[in-house]
Amino acid sequence: MTTAPLHPVRALGVTSVFVAGPFTQLLDPATGAMSGRVRAPFATLIEHFESHGFEVHNAHRREAWGAELMSPDECTELDQKEIEKADAFVAFPGSPASPGTHIEIGWASAYRKPMVLLLEEAHEYAFLIDGLHTVASVEYVRYSDVRTALPAIDTALHRAVTRHHNTSPAPAPLA
Repeated sequence: MTTAPLHPVRALGVTSVFVAGPFTQLLDPATGAMSGRVRAPFATLIEHFESHGFEVHNAHRREAWGAELMSPDECTELDQKEIEKADAFVAFPGSPASPGTHIEIGWASAYRKPMVLLLEEAHEYAFLIDGLHTVASVEYVRYSDVRTALPAIDTALHRAVTRHHNTSPAPAPLA
């Protein structure tokens, strides 16, 4: 049996990641599913994190890339629970902005998750995305190709997790 290579943030206690990004706006109207081209960045991240032994939560894959969309009541509750459960959060905010992803970013911020936001080069993002690092453990990675940005994503995740650990309140002692 082979084991997954140890990712640097695994040593910091991170075992699961929620990968978020635009979804319904990326569905092909003719097929109702994401094309291979728009699916590729998500699949690349999922495969990368899983190859390092992380549990990855992701709505796109869970809903068969659009072929098996869940109802709003189902997916909203499940996404929120999976973000709360995950140790870290990585997202493509979307340009134009993805309203659903921005809600998920808000949940991750409220749950005090270390975050990496992936910003496509030459795109503009909402001011609150650009300034989120002032109130949350956020690192930004500007990219043109996710596959070549994986080392920068790993470094950013390590920085976000480290900062999160250094700024999180100490847990209350057990009674």
